Amino acid sequence: MPAPEPDSLARVTAEVTACRACPRLVEWREQVARDKRAAYRHQDYWGRPVPGFGDPAARLLVVGLAPAAHGGNRTGRVFTGDRSGDWVFRALHRAGYANQPTSEHRHDGLALAGAWVSAAVRCAPPANRPTPVERDTCLAYLAREWALLGELAVVVALGAFAYQAVAGRAGLRPRPRFGHGVETRLPDGTVLICSYHPSQQNTFTGTLTEEMFDAVFDRAVELSR
Repeated sequence: MPAPEPDSLARVTAEVTACRACPRLVEWREQVARDKRAAYRHQDYWGRPVPGFGDPAARLLVVGLAPAAHGGNRTGRVFTGDRSGDWVFRALHRAGYANQPTSEHRHDGLALAGAWVSAAVRCAPPANRPTPVERDTCLAYLAREWALLGELAVVVALGAFAYQAVAGRAGLRPRPRFGHGVETRLPDGTVLICSYHPSQQNTFTGTLTEEMFDAVFDRAVELSR
């Protein structure tokens, strides 16, 4: 009997993009891709689960909540084509992890060095609210990416939902209370840094400022040296 093929990031990507495990998410992401937003009516929506991307030798893993309905679900790349992504890639660029500060579509030339960007849930959820069951169903993909990124030193969790996914994957007990800038060492030695999610609700109200966001990634640079 032949030995099973070793896992790879390419294999995870292929399995993510073909996944239909959560009926509610499948129905929603495909409905959004059919109906479209008026501003994007002439574009072909991705309409599938969105894989992680970046540098396979990453020292930093950034974990978000889920693709936006008209962001990643449209463009096919996580945090690409929406305002939250604008914040993420500007911050990564300022910290030296990205070659450009913008991310408009998956063929726009964006490249990451030393960073991998992913999400707790890979399909756009209704009202941006995946369920805990959907999070746990998707967690195996994050766990496999994590295991394959053999140089990881730092994980940045964007928002409480992503923090719960990361802590669950890492087996963190006890769990510190979520808060911006909260830092803890995971059982595998990786350092976890929490950040408020760069949602419009947080950025428009000043709950999260660019200075606060930059401080998280500056700390990631320091820890990953």
